[in-house]
Amino acid sequence: MTNSKMTGFRFAELTDLEEIVRIYNSTIPSRLVTADLEPVSVSSKVGWFNKHTRNKRPLWVITIDDNVVGYLGVLPFHERCAYDTTVEVSIYLDEAARGHGLGRVSIDFIESKAEELGIETVIGLIFEHNTPSVTLFEKCGYKEWGFYPNIANLDGVKRGLKVFGKSLV
Repeated sequence: MTNSKMTGFRFAELTDLEEIVRIYNSTIPSRLVTADLEPVSVSSKVGWFNKHTRNKRPLWVITIDDNVVGYLGVLPFHERCAYDTTVEVSIYLDEAARGHGLGRVSIDFIESKAEELGIETVIGLIFEHNTPSVTLFEKCGYKEWGFYPNIANLDGVKRGLKVFGKSLV
């Protein structure tokens, strides 16, 4: 991505869901990012989309020159009220947008919105073999707070899940 390209974030609209699902589905074959093994449908993600709220747990699309190249969302880490200030962050990028610093820009963006959204702690759940995401979170100051060994079965291969966290207060 060249400096002449303008990166932005805007609240996702239901009309963006088809593009969001396309980007999500593009990550499934790599077996690096998600535990889904088959593509998901737009209709199956409407409930997930509606869990996001602009004033507390938003979903943004990431744009370059007004073209959607990814999405960034936060959802509650846990449903119990004592965890209300802790969120799980998800960042998904179109294949062509990966490796150009948008992950870092996205983490910086969510951290800049934390106070207004009532977020004190950010959690990222990352497969142990997802080296690009592990490296990104470590470079952004996240620490490994937990590890679930062999928790996922990806085509007969057991994979572990790392929990990265960062307190913002």
